[in-house]
Amino acid sequence: MTELLTTSADASAQAPRANAAGRLLAVLDAFGPRNRVLSLSEISRRSGLSLSTAHRLVHELVSWGALERDPNGTYSIGVRLLELAALAPRGLDLREAAFPCLDDLHHRTRGNVHLGVRDGMHVVYVEAIRACATHPTNGKAGDRWPMHATGTGLVLLAYADREFQEEALSRPLERYTPLTVTDPAQLRRKLAQVRQSGYAVAVGQITLPDLVVAVPVHDPYGGLAAAISVVVEAARAKPQVLARMLTEASGEITRRLAAQTGQRLGGAGYRRGGFAPVAAASRGHLTAAT
Repeated sequence: MTELLTTSADASAQAPRANAAGRLLAVLDAFGPRNRVLSLSEISRRSGLSLSTAHRLVHELVSWGALERDPNGTYSIGVRLLELAALAPRGLDLREAAFPCLDDLHHRTRGNVHLGVRDGMHVVYVEAIRACATHPTNGKAGDRWPMHATGTGLVLLAYADREFQEEALSRPLERYTPLTVTDPAQLRRKLAQVRQSGYAVAVGQITLPDLVVAVPVHDPYGGLAAAISVVVEAARAKPQVLARMLTEASGEITRRLAAQTGQRLGGAGYRRGGFAPVAAASRGHLTAAT
């Protein structure tokens, strides 16, 4: 993942920065899940800006609150951006609707739970709850991952339009483990399976001990709002049980979103687009540890 982010940053640095807004965004774009704290020289290198220009822009961003400077002279993202991010329709409202359901999934599965939305050709986690005792992962809110290698990403890609899918699959696809699927034809078959079953299962795509199950989350109007997933050790996973639990949580999140907006759900509208919940499992299985 570090190589991918570095490559992305280097490519971004080579792009022309024609105006002041572009240069400011280049400074912010230098930061990422694996680059949360940067020195001025690192910001300059990753943004493709001269040291003097980076220094001036960083000073402006610190004054406004977009960046913060620690006693060691390094910089990190400031809380002012968190305030703005909370205003995003896919930000605070979605997290507020989803968190009780995600917390319940976390306790029932003892797994790592993620809420992801599509941003360009990536999935971004807007909420993440880590397992403390069983099998914690490093996924955090704000992390950005390629869609082909994550459960949430596969779900979001499966329900995207065909043109977007082909664009995503035509790009270089990073391999993280020997199990990471990077063949476009194999991925197309997997996306078709996701649409047919209503959930994605991915084994060892980022780290070998992990299995992830993910399902779509629909908004009150039937559109795709997000995807949720549970990550557990592959050796103890029961994918169909996890899929059923996720499906129930997804429906509850949709109902909570509808309550927030005052929108009345029409039947099973949130299952539009070929979403077929997995076969019902007994309540006893759903509450059992996976």
